[in-house]
Amino acid sequence: MSKLILTNEVSGLGSAGDVVEVKDGYARNFLIPNGLAVTWSKGGEKQITSIRAARDARAIASEEIALEIKAKLEANPIKIAVKAGTNGRLFGAVKTSDVADAVAALGFGEVDKRKVQIASKISTVGEYEASVRLSGDLVAQITLNVVAAK
Repeated sequence: MSKLILTNEVSGLGSAGDVVEVKDGYARNFLIPNGLAVTWSKGGEKQITSIRAARDARAIASEEIALEIKAKLEANPIKIAVKAGTNGRLFGAVKTSDVADAVAALGFGEVDKRKVQIASKISTVGEYEASVRLSGDLVAQITLNVVAAK
């Protein structure tokens, strides 16, 4: 088992600044090479505090603002225009970064693409469901309206 300090949020494992123990292969082959974690050391306490401070600065300041953003996101479908063929099949797929950019373009605030989860692969035009984790346990369920770009 390897003891690591997470530098980014890892789904199912923890948030940035958390100290976790994972199997050696997972640490060596995935977390460390992708920059998601660093090995734990006694001098790492300073790093943990700086990572947590940065995470708190990025987090939405108050629960009130998060609830406001959630209400806006759930009330308005997010329209995403992408290149599509004549039969409605997309050239490529809609990614979480596309959803985050569309939310920001509508003026609902900045959303981290890592906090967006798309329920199913989007490869044709139509309506889809996605979720955005705003803070802690607060999740907004959004509707994506994927249309063909003109």
